Amino acid sequence: MTSAATDTYHVESNGFSTALLTDRYELTMLAAALADGSARRRCTFEAFARRLPNGRRYGVVGGTGRLLDALAHFRFGEPELAAAAGFLDPATVDWLRGYRFTGDIDGYAEGELYFPGSPVLSVRGSFAECVVLETVILSILNHDSAIASAAARMVTAAGGRRLIEMGSRRTHELAAPASARAAYLAGFDATSNLEAARRFGVPSAGTSAHAFTLLHSGADGQHEAEAFRSQIAALGIGTTLLVDTFDITRGVATAIEVAGTDLGGVRIDSGDLGVLARQVREQLDGLGAAKTRIVVSGDLDEYSIAALRAEPVDAYGVGTSLVTGSGAPTAGMVYKLVEVDGLPVAKRSSHKQSRGGTKRALRLARRTGTIVEEIVYSAAGTRPATAGFEARELLVPLVRDGVAAPQRPTLVESRDVVARGLVSLPWEGLKLSAGEPAITTSFAD
Repeated sequence: MTSAATDTYHVESNGFSTALLTDRYELTMLAAALADGSARRRCTFEAFARRLPNGRRYGVVGGTGRLLDALAHFRFGEPELAAAAGFLDPATVDWLRGYRFTGDIDGYAEGELYFPGSPVLSVRGSFAECVVLETVILSILNHDSAIASAAARMVTAAGGRRLIEMGSRRTHELAAPASARAAYLAGFDATSNLEAARRFGVPSAGTSAHAFTLLHSGADGQHEAEAFRSQIAALGIGTTLLVDTFDITRGVATAIEVAGTDLGGVRIDSGDLGVLARQVREQLDGLGAAKTRIVVSGDLDEYSIAALRAEPVDAYGVGTSLVTGSGAPTAGMVYKLVEVDGLPVAKRSSHKQSRGGTKRALRLARRTGTIVEEIVYSAAGTRPATAGFEARELLVPLVRDGVAAPQRPTLVESRDVVARGLVSLPWEGLKLSAGEPAITTSFAD
């Protein structure tokens, strides 16, 4: 069963301050900068990934909407100030009391694809007001982008079949709604998590549990039929019955005996899913239940989903692999200072280099819509020539003078951004096998 969907964002924190979702050293750096007078220097920080997770060909920007909500609640009330006062001087505590971000933020639209070096977020303001945002920015972008990137691969593997996010019990309880949101952003159809439905408007869906079937066992044996009958009485004939608690063949037969041939669906949660799906489909068709859907679940990832593409599966329930990024639980983004008072600055540490200066980015595409290259260039320079390709600027205004840009995209609109991006990739970019990024990122001098 599925709840009604909405396509508007909901303020995530309900008034809860996000100011202490940070690292202590950000506030101690702030204290030092306030003391030596450098806190007011005008700076640009950029969030980007030096590389994609091993073997991945693209990433999906996720969490932008959540980030803007978190920024609105980045305030130091008395409880937060009391926590900081234990290690900060009174002058810094007083500065935090009046903290409001008053700068500008540009970024890739949520749902946009990104590649190594893409300047996903550009944050401009005083050093003091920008530096304290590092951890909250990275924690949201890294988590949500990792989940969205994994989910997008699963969407491709599913080939248009229904996908339900079911990972709440395999991740932190506070991360579960964000994971569901990121999966929906990338193209999943629904989530089992009700907080994600309430907070973000993600459609909710659910089937049934083995416990419900076992509940109807008694001293005289198993009463699977009684459990099925009870579920149908409560939820209607369109419900999905879990048929593998005991014997799948007997379970399917019992389900149709109880529900009739108009039963909405059956779910298989164990065993060789491909073999079982074929057997169940043949059995359902033989019983006259040709329209009854088959839902499979049980430690699925993009590879097992792809392996089931030729099987008669109508929907997939995905949990553990999704909420852990399918082997890449973080997007690996960093937040680096790239400009101070108009002068480029860059980190030179081995394997951790950054490129100085505030940047812009163009994505080039053929007339067919297939993207071919991303060009990153200096925001202070001239827009590069595009050699006849169609070019699109990637960074869009997100915050101006501390205020979020009006007419923020809805989550549904951001889903469309992901879908269009995946269609624009070169065909090899959609492969699940390990490979290089789908397009190259060039840096104009």
